[in-house]
Amino acid sequence: MTSLDASTETEDSGPGGYAAARLLLLHEKERSGPPRRTALARLTDDWLSGLFAAAAPPRGVALVAVGGYGRGELSPRSDLDLLLLHDGTADQAAVAALADRIWYPVWDLGIALDHSVRTLAEARTTAGEDLKVQLGLLDARTVAGDAGIVAALRTTVLADWRNQAPRRLPELDALCRERAERAGELQYLLEPDLKEARGGLRDAQALRAVAASWLADAPREGLDDARRRLLDARDALHLATGRATDRLALQEQDAVAAELGLLDADTLLREVYEAARTISYATDVTWREVHRVLKARSARPRLRSLLGGRSGGGKQPVERTPLAEGVVEMDGEAVLALSARPERDPVLPLRAAAAAAQSALPISLHAVRRLAATAKPLPVPWPAEAREELVTLLGAGEATVPVWEALEAEGLVTRLLPDWERVRCRPQRNPVHTWTVDRHLVETAVRAASLTRRVGRPDLLLVAALLHDIGKGWPGDHSVAGETIARDVATRIGFDRTDVGVIATAVRHHLLLVETATRRDLDDPATVQTVAQAVGTLGTLELLHALTEADALATGPAAWSTWRASLVADLVKRVAGVLAGETPPDPEAAAPSADQERLAIEALRTGEPVLALRTEPVAAEPEEPEPVGVELLIALPDQPGVLPAVAGVLALHRLTVRAADLRAVELPTVLGSGSVLVLDWRVAAEYGSLPEAARLRADLVRALDGSLDVPARLAERDAAYPRRRGLTAPPPRVTVAAADSRLATVIEVRAQDAPGLLHRIGRALEGAAVRVRSAHVSTLGANAVDTLYVTRPDGSLLPDEEAVDLARALEAALR
Repeated sequence: MTSLDASTETEDSGPGGYAAARLLLLHEKERSGPPRRTALARLTDDWLSGLFAAAAPPRGVALVAVGGYGRGELSPRSDLDLLLLHDGTADQAAVAALADRIWYPVWDLGIALDHSVRTLAEARTTAGEDLKVQLGLLDARTVAGDAGIVAALRTTVLADWRNQAPRRLPELDALCRERAERAGELQYLLEPDLKEARGGLRDAQALRAVAASWLADAPREGLDDARRRLLDARDALHLATGRATDRLALQEQDAVAAELGLLDADTLLREVYEAARTISYATDVTWREVHRVLKARSARPRLRSLLGGRSGGGKQPVERTPLAEGVVEMDGEAVLALSARPERDPVLPLRAAAAAAQSALPISLHAVRRLAATAKPLPVPWPAEAREELVTLLGAGEATVPVWEALEAEGLVTRLLPDWERVRCRPQRNPVHTWTVDRHLVETAVRAASLTRRVGRPDLLLVAALLHDIGKGWPGDHSVAGETIARDVATRIGFDRTDVGVIATAVRHHLLLVETATRRDLDDPATVQTVAQAVGTLGTLELLHALTEADALATGPAAWSTWRASLVADLVKRVAGVLAGETPPDPEAAAPSADQERLAIEALRTGEPVLALRTEPVAAEPEEPEPVGVELLIALPDQPGVLPAVAGVLALHRLTVRAADLRAVELPTVLGSGSVLVLDWRVAAEYGSLPEAARLRADLVRALDGSLDVPARLAERDAAYPRRRGLTAPPPRVTVAAADSRLATVIEVRAQDAPGLLHRIGRALEGAAVRVRSAHVSTLGANAVDTLYVTRPDGSLLPDEEAVDLARALEAALR
């Protein structure tokens, strides 16, 4: 037999009887969660006990369940952790034969087995050498045989664990940290590992081990429930996939949610995140206490030595350093002063949090719980001191995060800001986002704290950063919903009407700068005028500029780059000019640059394409210029097929297109008749160095004359790379954008990013009798937004109906 579904034996004690009973148990809908795990463990105990008894075991031998099986927590596809323990008096051959009589039936059913055969002394020695073995033995439980030898093992292992705790607990802490680095934080991952990630089942087991050491204990409120929810999710994952997996993959989440009777995959993730957050917070508090106790123990012998062996007959006084009114530092934590009266001081929670963050200290568990239990609610609107303390807390940078998490763990954040509940633990189904919505908001405030010197009102920047995505808990456009919520929250916090308006505007338009800069033609006066009208004032513009950068940096590495920063900075400069009363230059009246004119003359003279590559550095610091891409200038006699040919050649050479500007240049008739097409492209190498201009030119000539089949070459390269398993990408969508441009009709293409996408767009536009004036490419993760400014051949805008027909045709071609 090779599967659990196979059943050729009818005896209840045989593998077939166990497999059938196990299968029946796993499909009992009325029994799930802890009762099912316990029942499965008992069923397995009974089966293994039967195998053990049938093998006529010698005296002084026991079958022991360890690890998760020892705790009676068997998930549908869990492996069995078994130890065959003996006292060393039995014949070795008899013990080995007994082991075979147990192990082989387990393997025959296809159940994973972690097994060992040891004497009591060997088990103790191995535990002393291997931390993971020792952790497993802490949950040792008799399945069959000599219970006395198992009791001796448990007593010995527990005594060793407690005696060795000062050495082994730091080792366990390091093991947990290494695992967290490898597997990430469960509460923020789109595809979390329920067991290995930080805040998962391994950390819950580690907390049990710390408690068993008697050195420290975890805060127990909610911990058992959090652990149960993760175990339930793992059970459902095993049943939905039929595999022994702990990774909650995207494609499995709907089935797992249905198995648990939850509304949808987002509800599932939110429950998982809340459980992980409880375990992570308990982990932080517990390890802090462990290190505090170990530090105090190591300090006492040194103190006695300094005192000449005299203890002085009493405890040493605890040092308490004032941090703020009602808040002191003690033992490396921010705690409440002895004179603090939370029931009379409604600002104390924010003052304590701000003092802790500003001092880069954790706030003690006892202090947070006392504040949550006794603190007087703040009046609405808040007094000025409370608003200032919130701004101070947000302005502390990285130190804000653990303090905020402590407040949130005890419900203080939602008490202060009730609208926070809708974004708490809310997943973001976008691989570009690193964090859940609530943590992203805090991270944005952390990033904004480093940008406060760039704005006139740092307080408005920090609060806008905290609230910019608050609308994601509501249906519809989160920026529109967020504007209303931000207005209410800012009023609640105590800002005046003008400041409330600025915060609401920042939340409403927090995506305006980056989306406009990367998707619109900045040379078009309508682009700049639209942004200026939305922003309104220079002060709001500088706040939005800083918020845009903070938001992108807090989103993830794919959301911000030097290139994006340069585009946003260029847009801000142009908008600032308009707000200051300047008139944007007319791009129609702009003459070609000297380089463009030189290349155009050469192209007209030779009748062939002419290319020039020029790296453009943008310096964050003047002494350290960072290249943001390369300017590629191309001039060639005006002819059909230029856009798809150039885009295709660039794709073949693995150059990413960031922007493209196309213009027809009419040269003086003395140099010849006809016009020259000048293309100004911004490109960047995907990896490696840039190709030589001569190679690009040679391939462009071949692409234009038809001797280079660009689509075939791109298809060959695409076929050479195996496709990874994953979710099916949504179909492309093409729309006519409302850009109010006088220069061109704006077509926006949203599609899965892929090499040669702009080439395919260009080919689709070839037969549409339109001219592409410029193209702007924005890529975020796997999604591309390509914006095309198109006109009729005579340079006029497309009528509305024509523009819609063009969008539909382009969408159909890209599908």
